[in-house]
Amino acid sequence: MKLDLILRVTTKLLLPFILMFALYVQFHGDFGPGGGFQAGAMVAGMVFLYSITYGLTAAQKAVPPGLAIKMVPLGVLIFTGVGVYAMFKGGQFLNYSFLKNNGPDGQLIGILLVEIGVLVTVAGTFISIFYTFAGRGR
Repeated sequence: MKLDLILRVTTKLLLPFILMFALYVQFHGDFGPGGGFQAGAMVAGMVFLYSITYGLTAAQKAVPPGLAIKMVPLGVLIFTGVGVYAMFKGGQFLNYSFLKNNGPDGQLIGILLVEIGVLVTVAGTFISIFYTFAGRGR
Protein backbone atom coordinates (compact mmCIF):
# COMPACT_ATOMS: atom_id res chain seq x y z
CA MET A 1 0.00 0.00 0.00
CA LYS A 2 2.88 2.40 0.60
CA LEU A 3 3.71 2.55 -3.11
CA ASP A 4 0.22 3.61 -4.21
CA LEU A 5 1.00 7.33 -4.09
CA ILE A 6 -1.62 8.38 -6.65
CA LEU A 7 -4.37 6.46 -4.86
CA ARG A 8 -3.40 7.90 -1.47
CA VAL A 9 -3.23 11.49 -2.68
CA THR A 10 -6.50 11.18 -4.63
CA THR A 11 -8.23 9.75 -1.56
CA LYS A 12 -7.00 12.61 0.63
CA LEU A 13 -8.26 15.09 -1.96
CA LEU A 14 -11.67 13.41 -2.31
CA LEU A 15 -12.55 13.00 1.38
CA PRO A 16 -13.36 16.68 2.09
CA PHE A 17 -15.54 16.89 -1.02
CA ILE A 18 -17.41 13.72 -0.04
CA LEU A 19 -18.00 15.20 3.41
CA MET A 20 -19.21 18.48 1.93
CA PHE A 21 -21.62 16.68 -0.36
CA ALA A 22 -22.87 14.53 2.54
CA LEU A 23 -23.57 17.68 4.54
CA TYR A 24 -25.30 19.22 1.54
CA VAL A 25 -27.54 16.16 1.24
CA GLN A 26 -28.16 16.29 4.99
CA PHE A 27 -29.24 19.91 5.10
CA HIS A 28 -31.08 19.77 1.78
CA GLY A 29 -33.09 16.70 2.84
CA ASP A 30 -36.07 18.64 4.14
CA PHE A 31 -36.49 20.46 0.81
CA GLY A 32 -35.77 17.68 -1.68
CA PRO A 33 -34.43 14.16 -2.04
CA GLY A 34 -31.90 13.19 0.55
CA GLY A 35 -31.55 13.45 4.25
CA GLY A 36 -30.04 11.64 7.17
CA PHE A 37 -29.89 8.14 5.75
CA GLN A 38 -28.15 9.14 2.53
CA ALA A 39 -25.76 11.48 4.34
CA GLY A 40 -24.96 8.80 6.92
CA ALA A 41 -24.20 6.32 4.16
CA MET A 42 -21.85 8.83 2.54
CA VAL A 43 -20.05 9.52 5.82
CA ALA A 44 -19.63 5.78 6.33
CA GLY A 45 -18.43 5.50 2.73
CA MET A 46 -15.68 7.97 3.56
CA VAL A 47 -14.45 5.63 6.28
CA PHE A 48 -14.66 2.68 3.86
CA LEU A 49 -12.60 4.53 1.27
CA TYR A 50 -10.05 5.58 3.88
CA SER A 51 -9.81 2.00 5.11
CA ILE A 52 -9.37 0.57 1.63
CA THR A 53 -6.64 3.06 0.84
CA TYR A 54 -4.74 3.30 4.12
CA GLY A 55 -5.70 0.05 5.86
CA LEU A 56 -8.14 -0.96 8.55
CA THR A 57 -5.83 0.05 11.40
CA ALA A 58 -5.54 3.61 10.12
CA ALA A 59 -9.30 3.86 9.70
CA GLN A 60 -9.84 2.57 13.23
CA LYS A 61 -7.46 5.26 14.51
CA ALA A 62 -9.43 7.93 12.65
CA VAL A 63 -12.83 6.60 13.77
CA PRO A 64 -12.37 4.22 16.72
CA PRO A 65 -14.72 1.21 16.83
CA GLY A 66 -15.94 2.27 20.28
CA LEU A 67 -17.02 5.64 18.89
CA ALA A 68 -18.84 4.00 16.00
CA ILE A 69 -20.73 1.74 18.39
CA LYS A 70 -21.66 4.69 20.64
CA MET A 71 -22.98 6.63 17.64
CA VAL A 72 -25.85 4.18 17.15
CA PRO A 73 -27.70 4.79 20.45
CA LEU A 74 -26.71 8.48 20.38
CA GLY A 75 -28.58 8.97 17.11
CA VAL A 76 -31.60 7.09 18.44
CA LEU A 77 -31.46 9.27 21.57
CA ILE A 78 -31.44 12.45 19.44
CA PHE A 79 -34.37 11.18 17.38
CA THR A 80 -36.38 10.12 20.43
CA GLY A 81 -35.41 13.22 22.36
CA VAL A 82 -36.99 15.46 19.74
CA GLY A 83 -40.25 13.54 20.02
CA VAL A 84 -40.27 13.52 23.80
CA TYR A 85 -39.45 17.24 23.92
CA ALA A 86 -42.40 17.95 21.63
CA MET A 87 -44.62 15.96 24.01
CA PHE A 88 -43.39 18.01 26.98
CA LYS A 89 -44.21 21.19 25.08
CA GLY A 90 -47.82 20.03 24.75
CA GLY A 91 -47.82 18.34 21.36
CA GLN A 92 -47.76 14.79 20.12
CA PHE A 93 -44.67 12.64 19.70
CA LEU A 94 -42.61 14.08 16.82
CA ASN A 95 -45.10 16.89 16.18
CA TYR A 96 -42.45 19.43 15.28
CA SER A 97 -44.74 22.47 15.41
CA PHE A 98 -44.56 22.47 19.20
CA LEU A 99 -40.78 22.77 19.22
CA LYS A 100 -40.88 26.53 18.70
CA ASN A 101 -44.04 28.48 19.54
CA ASN A 102 -46.34 26.16 17.57
CA GLY A 103 -45.17 27.56 14.23
CA PRO A 104 -43.41 26.64 11.00
CA ASP A 105 -39.98 27.30 12.50
CA GLY A 106 -40.56 24.34 14.78
CA GLN A 107 -41.12 22.15 11.73
CA LEU A 108 -37.73 23.12 10.27
CA ILE A 109 -35.88 22.64 13.55
CA GLY A 110 -37.58 19.31 14.22
CA ILE A 111 -36.87 17.86 10.80
CA LEU A 112 -33.24 18.99 10.98
CA LEU A 113 -32.71 17.46 14.42
CA VAL A 114 -34.39 14.18 13.50
CA GLU A 115 -32.31 13.93 10.32
CA ILE A 116 -29.13 14.56 12.32
CA GLY A 117 -30.13 11.69 14.59
CA VAL A 118 -30.66 9.47 11.56
CA LEU A 119 -27.27 10.48 10.13
CA VAL A 120 -25.46 9.62 13.35
CA THR A 121 -27.24 6.26 13.70
CA VAL A 122 -26.78 5.20 10.07
CA ALA A 123 -23.10 6.21 9.94
CA GLY A 124 -22.38 4.46 13.24
CA THR A 125 -24.21 1.30 12.17
CA PHE A 126 -22.54 1.05 8.78
CA ILE A 127 -19.07 1.72 10.19
CA SER A 128 -19.58 -0.83 12.98
CA ILE A 129 -20.72 -3.48 10.49
CA PHE A 130 -17.76 -2.68 8.23
CA TYR A 131 -15.28 -2.98 11.09
CA THR A 132 -16.82 -6.29 12.14
CA PHE A 133 -16.58 -7.85 8.68
CA ALA A 134 -13.25 -6.28 7.72
CA GLY A 135 -11.61 -7.46 10.93
CA ARG A 136 -12.77 -11.09 10.62
CA GLY A 137 -9.70 -12.22 8.71
CA ARG A 138 -7.29 -11.21 11.47
